[in-house]
Amino acid sequence: MQHIIEHDLSPELAKKAAEKAAEHYTKKWEKYDAKTTWTSDTHADITFHVKGVSVAATVDMQPGRAVIDMTKVPFLLRPFKNMALEVVHKTMEKWINKAKNGELDE
Repeated sequence: MQHIIEHDLSPELAKKAAEKAAEHYTKKWEKYDAKTTWTSDTHADITFHVKGVSVAATVDMQPGRAVIDMTKVPFLLRPFKNMALEVVHKTMEKWINKAKNGELDE
């Protein structure tokens, strides 16, 4: 299931906001071995482990939007999928707003 976050940033600024969001998210969920790997300028793989199971998502930065796809959610964690998407959405919006306000380097 894909989740789209619209924005009006330049591709470079959008990528920087996404990197900051991923960095924040990864640090916040460090105890779950959260990792973000940018495989290109526009694609990131995000993984973490909860109680012995792995969860994976991708972020694709496209012009005017970020596309989040929860690619691997074990059956037992599916009830929490929407909650996870909401957290990712809020984190991305926070960093998009910081980018708009010139606050990414703070």
